[in-house]
Amino acid sequence: MTFDPAFFTETLGQADPAVRAAIDGELDRQRDQIELIASENTVSRASLEALGSVMVIKTVEGYPGKRYYGGAEYADALETLAIERAKELFGCAFANVQPHSGSQANQAVYLALMQPGETLMGMALSAGGHLSHGAKPNLTGKWLNAVPYGVRRQDGLIDYDALATLAAEHRPQVIVAGGSAYPRRLDWPALRRIADDAGSYLVADIAHFAGLVAAGVVPSPFPHADVVTTTTYKNLRGVRGGVILSNDAALAKKIDSAVFPGIQGSVMLNTVAAKAVCLGEALKPEFTDYAHQVLANAEALAAALLARDIDLVSGGTEMPMVLVDLRRRGITGAEASDSLEDAGLTCNKNAVPFDEQPPQVTSGLRLGVSAGTARGFGADEFTAIGHLIADVLDGNSDGVRDRVGEMCRRFPIYPEP
Repeated sequence: MTFDPAFFTETLGQADPAVRAAIDGELDRQRDQIELIASENTVSRASLEALGSVMVIKTVEGYPGKRYYGGAEYADALETLAIERAKELFGCAFANVQPHSGSQANQAVYLALMQPGETLMGMALSAGGHLSHGAKPNLTGKWLNAVPYGVRRQDGLIDYDALATLAAEHRPQVIVAGGSAYPRRLDWPALRRIADDAGSYLVADIAHFAGLVAAGVVPSPFPHADVVTTTTYKNLRGVRGGVILSNDAALAKKIDSAVFPGIQGSVMLNTVAAKAVCLGEALKPEFTDYAHQVLANAEALAAALLARDIDLVSGGTEMPMVLVDLRRRGITGAEASDSLEDAGLTCNKNAVPFDEQPPQVTSGLRLGVSAGTARGFGADEFTAIGHLIADVLDGNSDGVRDRVGEMCRRFPIYPEP
């Protein structure tokens, strides 16, 4: 018998208990620990349903109305919906919602705007930039002539005069602005002037603060940037995926070709469905309240840490994250993150500017507030979390796990039906 009716009826627990057990374990971890990883968030049940929908079955290549496969009526409707929501949310004329990740979104933009060996200028990984901004181990650092810029030693901030001098010297084809561990706002008009003077395209990677841009909490890179890339997770509060935005029709056409057939094949329609959900959620008035709370929570966390004599890169934050510098305390980021995870506080080790430790060790911690804010934590909770973190870093972990558990029980996620 080639047809097994159970194929369509068995639950995951019945069909594959080992996979079910791992997923259930992760659910318990998320329920019982405080998530402080800046590149993660807690998504809506609607997003989870869209991601696990029958859209995962459908294969389509190309764009709405121009597919290489038949049966694309609902795929076209879905992708068009996501595109229109992205355009409305960010106030731009063009959007590509197909990139599988932020890194692939960046790679597609470089493919559209650059030739191999041309110069890309991005923030150095060691200063808070991202791998896809020209880091040596990354494809972008191998394919392109990457010229990194950094931050000042004395305050951890970008020196825009030094950046302008560097750009004038190297005249990059593309300047990419944004980072994964830079806790301050970017000066978009200054970056535009620098790009114009150097004859460069300006690409804004807003993955770590896209939700705040969408809600108008921090300044938008439009109209200054030629192209904007982002992810849909982090504080946009959706599932993993990338989006590329622009107001330039000619650039948008090049970008579409760079995504498909340039670096990707078939669209992951289930992910596009979940992107459409989160973009729709972000268009609702209550999302603005969420974004304002994200920033307030980051400020509360920073203030609590500073009150406990914990050093922060740049002395504070204007973003949904804080970057802790542990060098004065004589402990590594790896040691600190392990101790915090044992206490129920999940974060990641992270390099700080001018770090002498290797990337597997680091001298810092990156702490994000987006997931906790989605869970319902306010400034009072993040003040308390800051003191719990300080207790652990001071070597006083007794009782921290119990207090974490109590806070998590007060703010449950994905409750049992």
